[in-house]
Amino acid sequence: MPKLTICSWNVNGLRAAVRTADFQGWLAGTSPDIAGLQEVKALPEQVEAALWEQHGYACHWHSAARAGYSGALLLTKMSPQAVRTGIGIDDFDREGRMIEADFPWFTLITCYFPNAGNKAVRLDFKLHFYSVFLEHIKALRAAGRPVIFMGDLNVAHTEHDVARPQEALKGTGFLPVEREWLDRFHEAGFVDTFRRLNPDARDAYSYWDAWRERRARNVGWRIDYVFVSEDLLPAVKHAFIQADVMGSDHCPVGIELEVPD
Repeated sequence: MPKLTICSWNVNGLRAAVRTADFQGWLAGTSPDIAGLQEVKALPEQVEAALWEQHGYACHWHSAARAGYSGALLLTKMSPQAVRTGIGIDDFDREGRMIEADFPWFTLITCYFPNAGNKAVRLDFKLHFYSVFLEHIKALRAAGRPVIFMGDLNVAHTEHDVARPQEALKGTGFLPVEREWLDRFHEAGFVDTFRRLNPDARDAYSYWDAWRERRARNVGWRIDYVFVSEDLLPAVKHAFIQADVMGSDHCPVGIELEVPD
């Protein structure tokens, strides 16, 4: 059966990222069939579509209302059957966080989950988003759709997913109340593909604070994920983190998925 390569990457500013050798080399070399990008911080007219069209991609945007903030982009080599943006609540959707696309074998969501912010000022906002999102993907499953969701979830799940757990507890992104939501995703029948296929992986991170050269020292966090509904798990043949790909404070993550001919 053919395999699809599906990737997610928080690029932390698309206008700068797309012109780097890192981004162009990744797009040409990894050549994902589907790529979800988060925190693009741009409008469609601010980025030359030729930069990915030359690699065979069509694009689908969900930009934020606020300039230079948040935003999502979906790049696809195959045409989706349908594309939807947002989750149906204006406070979330005006921040440009989510793109959902139907393909013959699954519904795929690329999403930039909220950050709780300095001193947890947006923690309630973030937890509300998790709640609404979980109900949304459960509804897709109830309708009979296999589901893939991926993106920057802005939380490390366990102590194996953050280099310095005790330090991480002093801020947000590793609070017990945040981590509980990843438990709820699992309980609802969605699987963290990297952890399931790499149960013993340690020091495997997707985000590094720029402070004190933490990436060079691999003092990082795994906060970028690809989840699949349990019915798709047998088709996931590989789950990976591309920590050697530069160009952002995050790196790409992804899966290889077998699909019928």
